[in-house]
Amino acid sequence: MKQLIIHGDPGIRKGAIVDYDGTELICFGINRNGEWHGPEEVQLWCTVGTEDEYEDYEKRNYTPHFLDVDRVDAEDVDVIRAKADLAI
Repeated sequence: MKQLIIHGDPGIRKGAIVDYDGTELICFGINRNGEWHGPEEVQLWCTVGTEDEYEDYEKRNYTPHFLDVDRVDAEDVDVIRAKADLAI
């Protein structure tokens, strides 16, 4: 599990599946930053991980401040599924 900061909006929402750096990751939660007074383009702060890490996310069995952080431009993220069909 890690934080993925996306500069720009690739059109994803909670439950999206993205391909980043050759790995398919599920967006467990997304915070949009910069809508009103932020940088020129919005930033999405996504908590991402694999399917087997979802239970740890749901039970808050992690420390958010100690997650690895990757920064990427929206063009560098391949969207496989834009949002959750139902609950993940």
